[in-house]
Amino acid sequence: MFQYRRTPEMPQPEQALRGRPEPEFALPDRHTVLGTALLGPYPEGLEVADFGLGCFWGAERKFWQTPGVWTTLVGYQGGYTPNPSYEEVCSGLTGHTEAVRVVYDPAEVSYERLLKVFWESHDPTQGYRQGNDVGTQYRSALYTHTPAQEATARASREAYQRVLASSGYGTITTELLPADDRPFYPAEPYHQQYLDKNPAGYCGIGGTGVSCPIGVTPAEG
Repeated sequence: MFQYRRTPEMPQPEQALRGRPEPEFALPDRHTVLGTALLGPYPEGLEVADFGLGCFWGAERKFWQTPGVWTTLVGYQGGYTPNPSYEEVCSGLTGHTEAVRVVYDPAEVSYERLLKVFWESHDPTQGYRQGNDVGTQYRSALYTHTPAQEATARASREAYQRVLASSGYGTITTELLPADDRPFYPAEPYHQQYLDKNPAGYCGIGGTGVSCPIGVTPAEG
């Protein structure tokens, strides 16, 4: 994994790499585990959620193992550079974080339940790092697609902050912003379902051990 040799900091828009108008690769059609389409359009009734929780290899596996999730894919989000490469993102000069896009059936799994997976699968108090992985590309992030998702995410963050604080952890640094202005750029094909293709591959995902309460956030709708 690429790591910073200095204290990580977000670039300003004018400092960001230029990127490119189109991606330089084509994605596979199907998810290697779930057998579903990676890119939309998705079946009617499904919803989309975006999560950043450190290295996306292990993060994606957490979500594809969650019942009710229809498909997952990894990519780059929250930055400035259009269609960045992995190496560009890891340079710290695109502003993106490594993200997982989760397409799910809300009749089978709620957004609130997905947030529980998100919070418990990483330490959201670490700023521009996750464990030994250091850099702005590893920051914790939630990019919401609806007002209901935003309200639920905010309430969930507040609830988890309380239990983290009681366990001795600091302030949650998770970025919580609308996805509309923050395009999701799919990562290169070899990153998709990486730990299915490489079962012994690197996984930097590790939570705090503090359980996230559910059932205390506003109802979706």
